[in-house]
Amino acid sequence: MRVDAINHVSQLYKPANTQKTGKAEEVKKRDAYEISRSAKDYQVAKKAVAEADDVREEKITQLKEALASGAYNVSSQEIAEKIVSKYFDLSI
Repeated sequence: MRVDAINHVSQLYKPANTQKTGKAEEVKKRDAYEISRSAKDYQVAKKAVAEADDVREEKITQLKEALASGAYNVSSQEIAEKIVSKYFDLSI
């Protein structure tokens, strides 16, 4: 067994001598984040939905008046077409 070969191998794993320069500059880094454009659009849309009324009062009033006066009339053909179009994802 060669002992001098072990010394050569151990020298490979020693850190290299680094030269020290005068004054090391201290760099302060800060974490930064940026919100993507699509995320900003999503925030605007979410805010608009939150501010919108859940119930359309004018639509309800209109339907109540039509029912009370007997003017609300929907044909069975229209109802059937809507059901079929929803079922088959067709637009009639």
